Amino acid sequence: MSKFMTAEEAVKLIRDGDSVAVSGNGGGIMEPDALFEALERRFLTEGSPRNLTLTHSAGIGDKDKGGISRFAHEGMIKRVVGGHWGWSPKMQQMANENMIEAYNLPQGIVALQYREIAAKRVGVVTQTGLKTFVDPRISGGKLNGVTTEDLVELIHMDGQEWLRYRTYPVTVALIHGSIGDEEGNISLAYEPAYLEALAIAQAVHNCGGTVICQVKYAAKPGTLDPKNVRIPGILVDAVVVHQNQQQTIEGEYNPMLTGDLKMPVESMEAMELDQRKVVARRAAMELTKGSVINLGFGMPDGVARVAAEEGISGYIKMTIEQGIIGRVPAGGAIFGVAYNSESMIDGPSQFDFYSGGGLDLTCLGLAQADSHGNVNVSKFGPTIAGCGGFIDISQTAKKCVFCGTFTAGGLKTEIRDGKLHILQEGKHRKFLKDVEHITFSGDYARETKQKVLYVTERAVFEMTGEGLVLREIAPGVDLQKDILEQMDFVPLMPEQPRLMDEKIFRPEPMGLREA
Repeated sequence: MSKFMTAEEAVKLIRDGDSVAVSGNGGGIMEPDALFEALERRFLTEGSPRNLTLTHSAGIGDKDKGGISRFAHEGMIKRVVGGHWGWSPKMQQMANENMIEAYNLPQGIVALQYREIAAKRVGVVTQTGLKTFVDPRISGGKLNGVTTEDLVELIHMDGQEWLRYRTYPVTVALIHGSIGDEEGNISLAYEPAYLEALAIAQAVHNCGGTVICQVKYAAKPGTLDPKNVRIPGILVDAVVVHQNQQQTIEGEYNPMLTGDLKMPVESMEAMELDQRKVVARRAAMELTKGSVINLGFGMPDGVARVAAEEGISGYIKMTIEQGIIGRVPAGGAIFGVAYNSESMIDGPSQFDFYSGGGLDLTCLGLAQADSHGNVNVSKFGPTIAGCGGFIDISQTAKKCVFCGTFTAGGLKTEIRDGKLHILQEGKHRKFLKDVEHITFSGDYARETKQKVLYVTERAVFEMTGEGLVLREIAPGVDLQKDILEQMDFVPLMPEQPRLMDEKIFRPEPMGLREA
């Protein structure tokens, strides 16, 4: 019997109280958007299904009506377990108003949990998250007052502290593929990432649930290339063809994101020499030949552009948590895919590699830092950004370089004559006495003897056993006025900070390839 259904028929299979796991990543990557829309229409028309639990590892949406905002209706959702919340202000509002139970857990943990659920194991046991906000001694990942059940447990084994992230049933999968056949076999041939679609399907199937997959094309049985069938038909209950399905929000299909065509890297437009590029350039100076690195969302993705400009992309191995290895990760809204990638693996396997210490270096965002070396990128007042893969990556990389501007909210600078000129200071300080949310623990990093730098457009700090040391300042800035008076604490300065390399502030390439 054919497994093809319309979107309306497929979402009729979802019942009140179901636990729904969804694939997807910001920028429309692997997002089953037609299924989300059909499910929302059903709820708004029928008032059902109700009291759903929603699990998603990455941020999904457009900061408006798309993605997980399709679920953001009173009565439709009971609980959300999300790795990243930033793409849905509507879901953030529901959490802030105590309308739903709300958890933020590390993206890698959520991805790995699907495999543990499928195998009926007791959960993910790891040190990832210790001394951050997901540690149950702090908040256990809970985001509001109505969220009371503990999903994270502190345990002791072999004389060490560990966290156990408990598994729970998932009964519906809403996932995305490229081509599906009548028997439910799903090819991902045109996808720029695999994410955890297979793990979700296995988990839901083994929980006795319903697996629904949205695809762009229909195929006859036996015609799909088995090397591209990443989700076998034995796991899939319904296939929905959506002819207008996009590869990403940037278009229907870009072969350079799947490796079917290779883009000449030298054709990429050079970044404008501004504060963003200054930070990316200084971070890129920490790259070493042959190193395996990760780049985070936002300002750190500029490191990939700088590496391309400097002609060193081929000398390092850039990776991103979505499972991409090699060459030039894309930036902006479609962060999560890459041009000219050398390998694509599933998300859970990538996080296995990260968790075991496979990264030599990571460049991640810097929203807030404090005198203890802690970093916050996950929650600011009512804004719930979520940690994404930040905790998984930052705690296990051999070296962390946090990248961000020194202040936020209206900062204007000019780079001229090899110097940084601050035209207008930002309204919000980012170097605080204590961060609001601990996404990266300075204490944990000191225990593991991790190397940590904090790179801004005007100053570079290094974490030591005694605290944050100010190592470098930009040419053109005033130490007292532009740095110390813009911080809530006084950094350590055992010696006079040296000037950041003037090449960073010049328009011509820095010569990193020769170096």
